[in-house]
Amino acid sequence: MNYIILQNASACKVRDIPALLTRDWRNWIIDTCKNHGGRVVSIFGFRQNDNVVKLFGVVGIDSRGELRIASTEIEGPSYDCITCELTEAHLFERELFENLGLEPVGHPWLKPVRNFTNYSHYLISGDFVHEVAVGPVHAGVIEPGHFRFQCNGEKVLNLEIQLGYQHRGIEKLMLSANPLKRMLLAESIAGDSSIAHGSAYCRALEGLANRTVTKRARTIRAIALEVERIANHVGDLGALSNDIGFLPPASYFGKLRADFLNLLLLINGNRLGRSLLKPGGVRFDIPPQMISEIKERMSAAMIDVNETIDLLLSTSSAVSRLENTGVVSHKTAKEIGLVGVAARACNLQRDVRINYPSGLYRSKNIIIATASSGDVYARTRVRAIETKRSSELIDELLNEIPDEKTLVPISDLEQSSLVVSMVEGWRGEVVHIARTDESGEICQYKIIDPSFHNWTGLEMAMRNGQISDFPLCNKSFNLSYAGYDL
Repeated sequence: MNYIILQNASACKVRDIPALLTRDWRNWIIDTCKNHGGRVVSIFGFRQNDNVVKLFGVVGIDSRGELRIASTEIEGPSYDCITCELTEAHLFERELFENLGLEPVGHPWLKPVRNFTNYSHYLISGDFVHEVAVGPVHAGVIEPGHFRFQCNGEKVLNLEIQLGYQHRGIEKLMLSANPLKRMLLAESIAGDSSIAHGSAYCRALEGLANRTVTKRARTIRAIALEVERIANHVGDLGALSNDIGFLPPASYFGKLRADFLNLLLLINGNRLGRSLLKPGGVRFDIPPQMISEIKERMSAAMIDVNETIDLLLSTSSAVSRLENTGVVSHKTAKEIGLVGVAARACNLQRDVRINYPSGLYRSKNIIIATASSGDVYARTRVRAIETKRSSELIDELLNEIPDEKTLVPISDLEQSSLVVSMVEGWRGEVVHIARTDESGEICQYKIIDPSFHNWTGLEMAMRNGQISDFPLCNKSFNLSYAGYDL
């Protein structure tokens, strides 16, 4: 077999990962994705010395819950690109070129990922073509990003998104920081996804330590993750309502988002759930009296959520504004590798909780929420369905919290090992990959936020649309700048 199979958050020895000739490694990735139901989870590597780069390919087989991994060593400055035959690899190969100086020969557009010094934007010329440049400085508190529209009148011919203005070096900091501070870094990767990224980090370390946390800790983690999902989905539903000028649901959803954030505040004293998680379990418990209070608050809030969702989606003028706006086809979504809400709105069955279940999700029958139209309405609909189903899951979990410890300290990490940890955050698939050296210290840490996959989807959603639709399309994806910039 020319690859090794891993389960989510299970570690393996680096020496056990097959090392293929570069040609065979490239063909394996392309063939698995094109002909065997695979998709690119990550392509990453490190420089062994001045002349040799070690690359790993992680390909997910969603229908089987398999993470297939193979490696290769490349001597010299280049190799034949994967992107020219597999579009979803384009960002990973551009990142390799930017970070390691390894050129994928034949790549159709080797533009920078984060370092845009002296970069010339894509240009469309013509007598009736004009440019509209927005950002990177925006009015308000939005993070920095540059959006360059090439238009013919109001019609958008092309949108080019440029990020990378706040490159924080999180992956390098994860190596140099005191181990006690790494949890804080993980929670700061994308502030609205503290539980998702924190969970991925914890489970990566637990996999490397071959440690299973208690069911009580897994239950509390799952409750927090689903509360985070609901809070952000409800907030997005309100923002979408605001962007179409439908103010009653915009106001209601805004208030309701705070109700769900306050549930995290109740559990651990922080509205974003920070400091709740720790490798080996959780820092804060949910005692019986708190269970009753959470149930009461959830029940009351969900009555209002369901009524407000019905108001939004039963108002014909609102629905007509959402339908056929910002369409991404199923074919395009698959080609560019969309994940999360954006993928499921294009009828791609991608959800880590179902495809690569771990923790409490292994024993839960989670029904994936999908739509098929790929427009703003579909992305709105998926959020609405997931909000209701997550509330039902939370209620079920609150009835099943066993009487166990919440924290079991993890032991030393396995030496010369690698782990791939995946969590379905509210935006989509969060991936943390950690590799240890001969002494069991983390020597490489790779992070893939769902936004890394999905910003290209926003570019495609705007193509041939009206420039006035951009705020609505942008909010329907609601991607993270920080999660991409790292």
